[in-house]
Amino acid sequence: MTLHIHPSGPQNSNTQNDRAPEQVAFHRTELSVILSLYGRMVAAGEWRDYGISCLREVAVFSVFRRTAEIPLYRIEKRPKMRLKQGMYSVVGPNGQVLRRGQDLRAVLRVLERKLIRAVED
Repeated sequence: MTLHIHPSGPQNSNTQNDRAPEQVAFHRTELSVILSLYGRMVAAGEWRDYGISCLREVAVFSVFRRTAEIPLYRIEKRPKMRLKQGMYSVVGPNGQVLRRGQDLRAVLRVLERKLIRAVED
């Protein structure tokens, strides 16, 4: 069986601007914000390892307590959600979205609460 697909109109032009990106990745400024939080959490003994995945529609920064287990949290960047609910989100271990928004620092505040501990006299 042979299948022929014909372009239908000018929307199928192959210019650089029309193509979707090959993969989504974190920018250096985004990574500096994420790694700053990661360093503080490692120093507090909460986190131990991380992994970064750059896929076609999402970039994921996964945080682990130990290597080779399911991630504690996933920090995701989904550019297609930019105009809807926000392109940044923090996802918990069971897949629940803990926080979503446009500002990465504001979204990460949900994780910074783990650093605040009561101090007894």
